[in-house]
Parts: sequence; C-alpha cells; structure tokens
Amino acid sequence: MIAAMHYRGPDDRGMYRDSCVALGVTRLAVVDVSQAGHQPMQNPDGKVWIAYNGEVYNFQRERKILEAKGYPFLSSSDTEVVLRMYECYGDDFLLKLRGMFALAIYDKRRGPSRERLLLARDQLGIKPLLFAWTGGTLIFASEIKALLASGMIHRRIDPVALRLLLTFGSVYQPRTMLEGTRMLLPGHRLIIEPDRESLERYWSLGINRQLHLRKQPYEVMVEEMGRVLRKTVQSQLVSDVPLGAFLSGGVDSSILVALTAKAMSHRVKTFSVGFEQEGAEIDESQDAQRVADFLGTDHTHVLVKGTDVRDCIRDIAKALDQPSVDGVNSYFVSLAARQGVTVAMSGTGGDELFAGYPWFIYMLLKQRQNSRGRIPTCFKSMAANFTHSPLWDPFVLTRIGGRVEKARRWSGFLSEYSYQYQIFDPLTTARLLAPELRGAAQAGRSAHHDLIVLDELAGGSVIERVTGLCLRGYTNNQLLRDIDAVSMAHSLEVRVPYLDVDMVDMALSLPDQTKLGKVDILFNPDQKTYRETGAKRILIDIGRSLLPADFDRQAKRGFGMPFEAWLKGPLRDVFLDSLSESNLTRRGLLDVQKVLDVRKRFLEGHLSWAQPWTLMMLELWCQEVLDSPYGRG
Repeated sequence: MIAAMHYRGPDDRGMYRDSCVALGVTRLAVVDVSQAGHQPMQNPDGKVWIAYNGEVYNFQRERKILEAKGYPFLSSSDTEVVLRMYECYGDDFLLKLRGMFALAIYDKRRGPSRERLLLARDQLGIKPLLFAWTGGTLIFASEIKALLASGMIHRRIDPVALRLLLTFGSVYQPRTMLEGTRMLLPGHRLIIEPDRESLERYWSLGINRQLHLRKQPYEVMVEEMGRVLRKTVQSQLVSDVPLGAFLSGGVDSSILVALTAKAMSHRVKTFSVGFEQEGAEIDESQDAQRVADFLGTDHTHVLVKGTDVRDCIRDIAKALDQPSVDGVNSYFVSLAARQGVTVAMSGTGGDELFAGYPWFIYMLLKQRQNSRGRIPTCFKSMAANFTHSPLWDPFVLTRIGGRVEKARRWSGFLSEYSYQYQIFDPLTTARLLAPELRGAAQAGRSAHHDLIVLDELAGGSVIERVTGLCLRGYTNNQLLRDIDAVSMAHSLEVRVPYLDVDMVDMALSLPDQTKLGKVDILFNPDQKTYRETGAKRILIDIGRSLLPADFDRQAKRGFGMPFEAWLKGPLRDVFLDSLSESNLTRRGLLDVQKVLDVRKRFLEGHLSWAQPWTLMMLELWCQEVLDSPYGRG
C-alpha cells in the first residue's frame, strides 16, 4: 500500500504493527525533516501512535501550552504536537487544530481488547481519507490506489458514484468510484472500539461566529478581514523546505502572493500556466507576469502545449486517483513548481468566500424574481416536495421525462442551483448509463436529493447558502480533491490560506453587500471589470495597498484551458480510442450508442468539451487505475 503512493512521500516511510492494527506512512518531509519526524510516531511510553498527513499551522503555539502542562517533546515536528494534543484533550483536540490533515491515532492505553482507533479529517476537506470495511477489517488510506494495493478491496464501480460523476464532473463524497469504499467527510471523525463504531461530525460551517463584525462600519470590516488574512498567510509560511506560490494573475492569487512576498525575507518563487496559440484568448499568463513584475517575484511561466497534454494524459488520469473533469491545470503547474519548491500556496477558496462565481449572481437574481412572482412560496414548496419525490424517477426516461425535469428545476432552490454547474443534466445522465445499471445508480434522481446533504447553511441568505453549497460541493469534491491528488503525485504540498477555519468564519460573518456590489450590473453577458461591478468588494479593498492601482480593472473570468482544441487536435486519437465502440462495450458502464452520439456531436461542433472530456477521463481512469496491477501481486 505504501509503495502504491510512494510519490506522496518520497522522503521517508515507516510501519507499525501489532495484533490489532497495521499503520503505514510515506512521508513528504516539510517541518522537521530529520529522523525525529519519522512516522508512525509514538508517545514516550509507546501506548499511543499516530499516522498523519498534512500540516497544522498553529502547532508552535499549542506546543508551548502543552510544555507548560508538563508534556515533553523529542522533535520539532507538528506531528508530535498533534499526538500530544490528543493525549491531553481527548477526541476534541480536533477543535483546536488549524490546518489541513488526515490522521489515524491508535490508542492502547486502556489495555488488551480495549484498544481504539480514531480517524479524522480537516474541517474543509483539504486532505483526503478513504476507508472501507472488508471481512471485519477496517482499511483506510489517502488514495484508492493504496486501497487497491491491499488486495482486499473489490474493483467494482459504484453505480451512484458513476451517475454523480456524469452529472457534476466529480464524485460527490462520501461516495468514491469504488463500491463499498467511502471518503471520510470534512469535519468528521470515525472512532473504532471493540464494542462500538461511531461516525461523528466535530465541526460545521456557521454564520455570524464573529458576532461583532456585521454591525461594524465597512472600513472596520476591511481592516479586520485584512488582519485575519495577513495572520493566516503568515501562519502558513512555516516550512523547513523551499516554499513558493501559484500565481494565475487573478485577484485571489495576486493578493495571496502579495501578502506572501511581504512576509518573506527573500524573493518568492511563483508559477503560472499559459498556452500556445490554440488557447491564446483564454491565456491569463500576461496578467500573472504583470503582477510578478510589480511584486518582484521569481516567476516561472509554464507553456502547456497540446502535445504535452497528449503525452501526459494517461499519467494525469492515474494521478487524479478518481475520474474528474478538472485537474489538468493543477497537474502542470504542480509539475513545474516541484522543480523549485516543495510547498506551494494556492488562492483556492477566494471565489467561494467572497461570491466570485457567476452562480452567486444568478441565484440571487433568481430568488429576487421568485419573490416578486405571482405564485405563492407555499405553493412552490408543495410543488417541490411533489416533483422531487423518487416516485417520479422512473418517468425521467419516458416521453414525459423532459417535463419532469423542467418541473423539478422550477420548483426548488437546490435544483435550480444544480443547473449552474452540471456536465450532463439528470435526464441525459440517466440515458447515458448502461440500462442494467440504471436502477442501482438511481437514474433520474432529482439533483435536489444529491445536494440537500451539502446545504449546511440553508437558513442563511442566498449568498451564504450558495457559499455553503460551493464549499461542500464543487470545492470539496472537485477543486480540493483534484489539487491534492495531482500535486502530491509530484511530491508537492499545496496550502490554501483562504480556506483556513478562521477565514471561513470571518467571511461568513460579513454582510452580503461586502461581497457583491451592483448585482443588476453583474448579470450582464458582457464582461465587466471588478471596479465596474463591485464584485468581491471587500477582497478588492484589502488588495488596494498591495497591488497596482488598476488591478481591479480586470474582468472576472474563470480559468480556462483549450480542451476543445486539444480534443480535436493532439488528443483526437486518444479521445476516439477511449470512446471506441469496442472499449465502451467491454467496459459495460455506459449506453454505447448514446456515448457514440456524444462523440459525434462534439466533433461536429454541437457540444462543449466538458461532456466528451468527462467520458474520456472515465475510461482512461478505468484503464490506468481500476485495471491496474495494484494488489494483484
């Protein structure tokens, strides 16, 4: 299992075994690179062991508290601090951790036959932790490839996970692509004892945890939010190895790099991705270069060509560990960054916390329209409950399927939101699935039911509710999971300061008008600048003293890559082979004719790239991971 993901930790590896447990770690040494940081790590009497992946940024402060309580330390690593915090505080030590982590703690202090195991994952889901029960044994790891290498996991696709992938472009947790294998959800812990198994949530998103903030003058809010952001960035610069940053040229990464540059005593190494002529119109690398020149960073621009993607596409599918519509940009920028640094800062999370995505605007305006509509809210609620019933699911594949979907979308916030980011709509997804899998996949299920478990802030404003749905949906299941997978494939640790717990709590204590300004102007097909629209208002104002005077004159645009040109050019042969009739028939997951129709319509210019790309990456993942020799001797 360790060998299957050696790239996640090429610096050291270790194992601990007794009659109850086997723990294995492959380590990327970042803090205390000496042998004192070796894992699995034990406490002084050998009664408590930890296997730990990630970084806890407040470990130095917590160590001082523990030392005052009489706890000795043998290393300068954060791993040992986390271990001793568990000893001191018990299971609720997790509430004190600020960082990104997936961990296992084995505790045998109560004696034989009373041992306990605790698995836990950070609050925002930055680090992954997968687990499965098999033959009375719990098996867990950071990747599917490691689980497969155990030889104890079935290689069966989870039909529901397949449906989720086709709908959203990623598998929504806690499901994974493997049947019976689950992802421990963010902010959760799993406790295993001889007489019980307990899955508990220890942290959740919340509104107004900084009670004083919402009533302050706007200038005070800017000052307070800026102070927390500076403090967060400073705390995440702790590292005993070279550290740099991703710089896309957008607002989030530019502000992050500016704060990083101010806090460091030497030039920051920054990295961005650009394209050849085929992607010139979506290339943001010039923006990144301008910011790098202004801040004086040591900047590396990575030119990604279609032939590079073709040559690496199988490795990308393998590195992702689960199929995804995303991850290519992170793969190449991580590959470049690892040549110069071991740790990279990323601006991921800024759009989620400060309403940067277009669906914030859409949902806000949609709710305004609904509130002015002639149909009473109570009637819409009744209609939602009626149309979202699973009793309607079988009708999705009949002649009235389109009407069912239209009624569902019209009658609920979650269904309307789901349409803001879909690869295939539920009706098309149902038709794409192989007929024999449709029942098990819950084909035709309303997206409302897939999202309701993510709706942590349902009682908040539209902006707050969408923030929660973003963080628990798109961000957790696609952005963070993909970034971790492909960066660790290059032995690179990526940190995301915007998704620090204190940052999230502060942002969710701000009034909506600090994030979105002139909403009616924003909902305009013409690209307008941040200055014209007031988008990300408070973040822009935090950045005014850090960046060029006109940095807010750029238009908000999502990062794009020339996937369509690649699929029709350098990747055409791979694309056609992956979705060939023989491959599709042998795999047996999808309706062959429906997929061939998607392929044909894309090549004729009638479909966007995201749909055929997702189908291609599914097959490549099956070839590179599911069909791999992991666990087969």
